[in-house]
Amino acid sequence: MVTKIYTKKGDGGKTSLFSGRRTDKFDSRVAAVGDLDELSAALGMARIANPDLSEELRSIQQHLYTISAIVSAEHRQLAGIALQSTEVEKLEECIDRASIILPPLKDFIFPGESESSCLLHVARAVARRVERNMAALQDPPPPESVLAYLNRLSDLLFVFARLADHNLQISEVRFKQNAE
Repeated sequence: MVTKIYTKKGDGGKTSLFSGRRTDKFDSRVAAVGDLDELSAALGMARIANPDLSEELRSIQQHLYTISAIVSAEHRQLAGIALQSTEVEKLEECIDRASIILPPLKDFIFPGESESSCLLHVARAVARRVERNMAALQDPPPPESVLAYLNRLSDLLFVFARLADHNLQISEVRFKQNAE
């Protein structure tokens, strides 16, 4: 017997959250879960282009699924599903380790010097959108650890993008006011 992936329950524009509540597919909570899914896909592409970062990026993808469950459950108690504040600290440690290798940055930089860094910049931009949309959720708002994690994640992806170009010995192109 083949298990079908389609249920037809969403054909009318409604879906179910993990909490069991039926809601519109355009509900902000459903949109936030969709944004997290898009971010995970962007990280998957970045993993392929940056095999040296694969372990860290896969771990982040795992955390994004945890965050999706938390958001979709509307913060009801879920056995064993939580994002620990120590995960934010791990991102900070990773940022610090990578930053030691990089030259100081005093200007904005343009993404796009290499495919590997550009894919990380795309993931960073998606992470920023996820963070904005997650911060707008109410009734209930997301846990502080989730917002802190997403904020630190975009910082980490920025540093990883810089590191990717640095490892390829590609110079960053810096923004210059009134450049022609």
